[in-house]
Amino acid sequence: MTQADTEPAAYAELHCLSYFTFLRGASAPEELVERAVALGYRALALTDECSVAGVVRAYMAAREQGGLRLIIGSEIRVDAAPSADAAESLRLVVLAANREGYARLCQLLTQGRRAAAKGSYRLTWGDLAGGLPGCRVLYLPELTASEADARHLRRLESLFGHRVWLAASLFRDGITKEKIAAYKKLGELISGRIVATGDVHMHVRGRRALQDTVTAIRLGCTVAEAGLALQASGERYLRPLTELQSLYPPEWLAASSRLADELPFTLAELDYQYPCELVPHELTPTEWLRRLTEQGMQWRWPEGVSAEVRRQINYELNLIAELSYEGYFLTVHDVVRFARDRGILCQGRGSAANSAVCYCLGITEVDPARTRMLFERFISKERDEPPDIDVDFEHERREEVIQYIYGKYGRTRAALTATVISYRPRSALRDVGKALGIAQEQTDKLAKAMRWSGSRIDRDRVVATGCDPDDPQIRRLLILATQLLGAPRHLSQHVGGFLISEQPLHELVPVENAAMPDRTVIQWDKNDLDDLNLLKIDVLALGMLSALRRSFDLIRSYYGRELSMAAVPAEDPLVYEMVSRGDTVGVFQIESRAQMAMLPRLRPACFYDLVIEVAIIRPGPIQGDMVHPYLRRRNGKEPVTYPSEAVREVLKRTLGVPIFQEQVMKLAMVAAGFSAGEADSLRRAMAAWRRRGDLEPFEQRLID
Repeated sequence: MTQADTEPAAYAELHCLSYFTFLRGASAPEELVERAVALGYRALALTDECSVAGVVRAYMAAREQGGLRLIIGSEIRVDAAPSADAAESLRLVVLAANREGYARLCQLLTQGRRAAAKGSYRLTWGDLAGGLPGCRVLYLPELTASEADARHLRRLESLFGHRVWLAASLFRDGITKEKIAAYKKLGELISGRIVATGDVHMHVRGRRALQDTVTAIRLGCTVAEAGLALQASGERYLRPLTELQSLYPPEWLAASSRLADELPFTLAELDYQYPCELVPHELTPTEWLRRLTEQGMQWRWPEGVSAEVRRQINYELNLIAELSYEGYFLTVHDVVRFARDRGILCQGRGSAANSAVCYCLGITEVDPARTRMLFERFISKERDEPPDIDVDFEHERREEVIQYIYGKYGRTRAALTATVISYRPRSALRDVGKALGIAQEQTDKLAKAMRWSGSRIDRDRVVATGCDPDDPQIRRLLILATQLLGAPRHLSQHVGGFLISEQPLHELVPVENAAMPDRTVIQWDKNDLDDLNLLKIDVLALGMLSALRRSFDLIRSYYGRELSMAAVPAEDPLVYEMVSRGDTVGVFQIESRAQMAMLPRLRPACFYDLVIEVAIIRPGPIQGDMVHPYLRRRNGKEPVTYPSEAVREVLKRTLGVPIFQEQVMKLAMVAAGFSAGEADSLRRAMAAWRRRGDLEPFEQRLID
């Protein structure tokens, strides 16, 4: 036996579904990537059905793991075309070889999704007529209908030439030899281009029970009733190389690695561009943004701008230009300009209020001269990602803004981002219970008991319902429901997050119909866009702005006085008297029970007191024991002290107690020598509760 006979063959898995093939796949993209790395795979293709919804997560996981090449593709079913000589339906896997191939793939998936209702798709032979340049195509034969398989292969080769391959999937089902012979016979029709694939549905064999369960959920029956719809074995997982080597002819395994080498495309090649039509032809985006900002300065400060504010604006404009974010600001400004022209109240929220440029452009009404915010929380050179601007509009008139965006950029260049609707304890228990045939009354009782259990299934709450967690049926229910937690159930539309681009969106990501009429959504959610540094504008609705609009109209008609968001008188004593009584029902940000209980204790007397009030009733300050020390110091029951003069400058407005994220950033800068960008990275790490270990790189440096 030679060394070549004993060494595991190089292998690339080219047909793999994640749980973004809703209720078919049983593993997360990250789990599949991690497992492929552990097994020593050469590459892994994520090929969810008519979808690339999971590829960003897989791409990020592959980058973190290192050493694994992620291939992007999709499994599709092609139906018979509506003509007399149409062929039967067939299954294919389409893999992107380059940037053009990826654009063609996304365009194909968009065609299929837009041709059908939400959650389904329809593709025909006619959709393949262009030949999908830049792609490789794998044919998934039925083997039980050899004549149809042969017709399909001949027709596919006429379309794709040498770019079509026969995908061979083998399992220990007792008919391996017969299958190999059938594959070889079919392969002769396309010059023997046969490649080994695993038809993977899960990362480990242990997910077999969950895969059966989600199949039953998808079919609306119990596992016992699903019958032949279930997989015949538990072998559709990422198998060890030695296992594959014992099943497949070596040339088929070698073909997988060779074909993977023809598919070098990565998401890093995406060439996203901001819309260009907003800039006059004779100007550059940098020049036009500066001109609009200068016009805004004259509007905001008709009596002149202070030297400090002018320095801040120049600093921001220079950084925006260095990072090439002008297009982002110009796009948001255009949307806000439309709203203002129509008399629609709007206000940028979140870290956009940290920007003097946003104030000049009318995106926010927060005057930087009245605040001490850090611009680096909004934009950071070290972070190198677009800022995230959320704009609230009057809730009754937001639809006008949405239709303006669709009208200006068309359905091809603007779409809502998706929101992944994932399983939580209650929905997981209900769906799994139904699939296992457990009485609905029992699963309802268990689900209702999980109402306050957060994102986990609480064993104590199970006991409280009178169920025995060790009962075999209940135990199985709890295990499977726990495995299902966090898995996506379906894609929904984001409340208002738009992706807008210069090029057609379907060259970046597939677009599909939403459940709501006249709505289209992309297959990526907000976090995916953040990871890929793509522009997103949140067009949100706020009822309080509608209330303010009515108030302004009432004041104008009754008193003849014109008011605006920026011209509302500041620091009205009567307002603070009302607030200090806790009389804040319906008042945005201070209307919760917790806020109303704190207001009489804090008794805010100015705007900054309100800022502290809103900030202090948060999990961070509460868990960090900031609330009571601040109240004691404010009420004179505890001395106000500072460890140094530098720290005094940071904390004096909050009596020596750190409450705001900006203060955390400034403390890191004055006490630990962090740059502004590094300090923002620290803030983001503190907020990144999803990942463990984010704070470790900062811990020792802060201590030292």
